[in-house]
Amino acid sequence: MLAATPVRTDTSRRPAQASRHGVVGNPNLDACQGDALAQSMRLMGATMSFARNSEIFGEREPAEYLYRVISGSVRSYKILSDGRRQVGGFYLPGDIFGLEFADEHTLSAEAVTDAKVLVIRRSAITALADRDPAIARGLFVLTGRELKRTQDHVLLLVKSAQERVASFLLEMASRGSSASSIELPMSRQDIADYLGLTIETVSRTLTHLENAAAIEVPTSRRIVLRDRAALSRLNV
Repeated sequence: MLAATPVRTDTSRRPAQASRHGVVGNPNLDACQGDALAQSMRLMGATMSFARNSEIFGEREPAEYLYRVISGSVRSYKILSDGRRQVGGFYLPGDIFGLEFADEHTLSAEAVTDAKVLVIRRSAITALADRDPAIARGLFVLTGRELKRTQDHVLLLVKSAQERVASFLLEMASRGSSASSIELPMSRQDIADYLGLTIETVSRTLTHLENAAAIEVPTSRRIVLRDRAALSRLNV
């Protein structure tokens, strides 16, 4: 579970230098995140492209921007004092990330795959929220959702390995377009670092769930949920 400190592969691609594009988001995802907030980000933001594994922002950097995934996927993470990496969360198309309570980022973020991200200055959204109650409500909902995600992740880390993996699979299924299968953009190491397990434990647990006919693993990135009830019993 060791990971080297990531290095930004394209320092020229910073928000201040991004060019504007007309980006149309998924309306269903917009509704989940708050229509007014998502629409404002589309109108006022700039689109940036990040290569796989390139850094979007680093821990303790000024939290000057808010981000929304247009395509691809993003992970937030922290390198611990002993060199281990703890992944804090995964962000998929439509998800907004980078929201902070302080003026600095508490985690780093980087692209899991090639990704396009909509970027808007935090000060612009804050100023707009002062004038528009709908934007303020959207930020409030987003903050509450992010807090709940963090709390759920903390509780996840005290479960058994099977419970952690089952919970993760159900979470990813709930965020995807299909209830019965999952296309995972992240690697087994990413999953292990998110669940606080070793990669060997994750692989062994997936094999156990497959042998128990709860899932099917056609490829390393595709997982079919064959018995959601069995997985749900582990997700307690």
